[in-house]
Amino acid sequence: MSNLSRADAFPLRRRAVAKQILDAGGDDLLIITGLGSTNWDFTAAGDCERIFPLWGAMGGAIPMALGLAMAQPEKRVLVATGDAETLMGVGSLATVAVQAPDNLAIAVFDNERYGETGMQATATAHKADLAAIARGSGIPVAATVTDQAELDAAMPVMLTQPGPSVTVIKIRAEPLPFVLPPKDGAYLKDRFRVALLGSAGIV
Repeated sequence: MSNLSRADAFPLRRRAVAKQILDAGGDDLLIITGLGSTNWDFTAAGDCERIFPLWGAMGGAIPMALGLAMAQPEKRVLVATGDAETLMGVGSLATVAVQAPDNLAIAVFDNERYGETGMQATATAHKADLAAIARGSGIPVAATVTDQAELDAAMPVMLTQPGPSVTVIKIRAEPLPFVLPPKDGAYLKDRFRVALLGSAGIV
C-alpha cells in the first residue's frame, strides 16, 4: 500500500476516538476543537457547553487552547484538531513548549488529508512526522498512536498526566456526514464562558 492510500485502512475511526476522549474526560475537561472535521466529530460524540468549536481560523486551535490553559491553570484543557491545521500553525508548537502549561494536551487527528477541501494528501502522508516536530519544538511528551491498544494507553497522557503533551492519532481517511455544532459565535462564546465561570462569565 502506498503512503498516499495507507490512511484509507487505518483501524482507528475518528468519531469513535472523539467519543472515547469526551466520555473519559468527564465534566471538568475543557475542549477546543479545530475547524472542520474535529468540530463535527465532537459534536457527534455529544455537543456540550464545555466544547468550543472553531469555525474558520485555520491554525488557531492550538494557540487558543494554549491561552485558555494559561488563563485557567487549574483546569484540564484538551485541543483536538487535524493534521492539516497543525501543519498550518506548526510554529504554535514551539510557543507551547516555551510556555509549557502542564494542564494542556494536544490531540491531533491525523488522517493525512485536507478533509474539507477534497481529501488531498497532507505532508503527513509523505514524510512529515508531527510527533517528531513537537519533540523538536521542545515538547518532550509527544507520541503517535496507531491502534486501539495504543490509544487506550495514551488516554491518561491526554487527560490526567502533566503536560504539555502532543498525541498524534492516526485515524482513517473516510468521508462522513456533517454533524454541525451551532454557528453563532456569540452564543458559543457565552455558553463556554458560563460553563467555565458561571453566570458571571457573561455579565
